Amino acid sequence: MNAYGVNLKLKIYGGSHDERIGMILSGIPAGEVIDLDALRAFMARRAPGNDQFSTARKEPDEPVFLSGLDGNVTNGEPIEAVIYNKNQRSGDYSSLSDIPRPSHADFAARMKYGENVDLRGGGHFSGRLTAPMCIAGGICLQILARKGIDVCAHILSVADAYDESFDLVDPASADFNSIKAKKFATISPSAEEKMRAIIEDARLDGDSVGGIIECAATGLSAGLGEHIFLGVEGRISSIIFGIPAVKGIEFGRGFGSAALRGSSNNDAFYTDGKKVYTKTNNAGGILGGMTSGMPIIFRAAIKPTPSIAKEQDSVSLSKMENVKLKITGRHDPCILPRAIPVFEAACAIAIFDLLLDR
Repeated sequence: MNAYGVNLKLKIYGGSHDERIGMILSGIPAGEVIDLDALRAFMARRAPGNDQFSTARKEPDEPVFLSGLDGNVTNGEPIEAVIYNKNQRSGDYSSLSDIPRPSHADFAARMKYGENVDLRGGGHFSGRLTAPMCIAGGICLQILARKGIDVCAHILSVADAYDESFDLVDPASADFNSIKAKKFATISPSAEEKMRAIIEDARLDGDSVGGIIECAATGLSAGLGEHIFLGVEGRISSIIFGIPAVKGIEFGRGFGSAALRGSSNNDAFYTDGKKVYTKTNNAGGILGGMTSGMPIIFRAAIKPTPSIAKEQDSVSLSKMENVKLKITGRHDPCILPRAIPVFEAACAIAIFDLLLDR
């Protein structure tokens, strides 16, 4: 198991079609009360099988705690929780040891770990492993909320259909609670309608689509983080890239800042006599690897789900021959709706880890 974190240590284990998957989270202080019903509700936002836009695989994603909690209160020991898989269909993946799926980890994993690597449902490389990440992140979100820190994500785009962006200075003006209550998390209802039509068109065509997720965190003080290798951008990016299908990330104005002059991109400071703010937030709440006290805002690009029903070109590794591959099984035509709580979880883990620097 590899681990994320400087102060917190998050380890995730298991495979998509194993009996169980789980996580071990070390570094959570003792005495934190965890609302287990709220955690289950958060987990349900990620769970598969809820509508036509997600895989038909039905999993309750019920966390079972093995250590770290006395009732619902943290005791300072590592928190270990598991989710028992209920609805595997491993036969759908019987050919993958020989014929790798394009844009999946199959080929690279086979080259690294050998021909006996477990690729059922994607094995340890599957998006299924974001479920235990949501246990850890759900815990961190509750603790952060008591400290006045809120995290919210939404679908910014699916293919070429775009939602409204968060206001860089005041992202909470979009009503975080309303966004989190939606199964399809957008700010604009008309954007949701367009996105759903694009996903349905891809699904009926045996194909898939990707898009962009935007995430914001409010309520942070200035001066969290470090320069160079332990900067806020790097620590958030590291865990975000632990979410399968993420191919790029930007903070604040991001790549758009490359087209601006410094006079337009710089965030001018001002004060109300008590606290320092910036008039704009092109930096996305981060200066020199440290928080500026403004909201942290970032966006990540999600590639189209690589498992599609269309016939694709691949290779038989045993025969070293070019072959055609027809993927069977149950897959999301677009993972963005279910990835929203995963982004919130990942961001919360990174922020809580930053808080523990102090």
